[in-house]
Amino acid sequence: MSQLRHRARPYDWLETSRKVWNYALGERKDWYKSRSCRIHACSIKSEYVIPADVQRPTFVSQAKALTQAKKTNPHLKAVQSAVLQQVLKRLEHAFTSMWERGFGFPRFKKTGQFRSLTFPQLADNPVQGNRIKIPKMGLVKVRWSRPIPDGFVIKQAQVVRKASGWYVMLTLPWDVDVPSPTAKGNAIGLDNELAENSRVPVTGKKHNTGLPNYTNI
Repeated sequence: MSQLRHRARPYDWLETSRKVWNYALGERKDWYKSRSCRIHACSIKSEYVIPADVQRPTFVSQAKALTQAKKTNPHLKAVQSAVLQQVLKRLEHAFTSMWERGFGFPRFKKTGQFRSLTFPQLADNPVQGNRIKIPKMGLVKVRWSRPIPDGFVIKQAQVVRKASGWYVMLTLPWDVDVPSPTAKGNAIGLDNELAENSRVPVTGKKHNTGLPNYTNI
């Protein structure tokens, strides 16, 4: 995507997306800090005062606030709405991974650390020869690493900035049924230690403990 090197728009979009990420993250972080303060004591240095009836910031609430902010902020207005909403979705996914998978708390991003723009929807037939039509950027010349299979419809595109240049990654849905793997071999189910403690017989060629065929009741 050599043409993007000479355009200021993708650089500006990345910087705006980074600021949206940091603002939304700071809003969530302030809410958590306000709820972690002790009731009978206040901090000497600083205090996060947020009314008790204010709900925890979520993707839905922050997306609504973003829509209102785009009406008055020219930098937000210049970026496609779907791209900025994807930034909030990434932040929501980061918090979900922290709660459910034990990941660390999301971090603020410095200048240049936000390197991708996700376009969840493209126009019909966005590929035209060696060009691809990106929303609000128009036709951009690309060098394909592999041909797009016939019959596939491009679902979304992600523009990524790397040290070697700009790249676009396309998502193509594929409606296919993946068969479930068939179990093979002798299934044991219980290990030797469990069998000895609970007096449950284990049958098998390699794990036969020789216990009688009864269990404790």
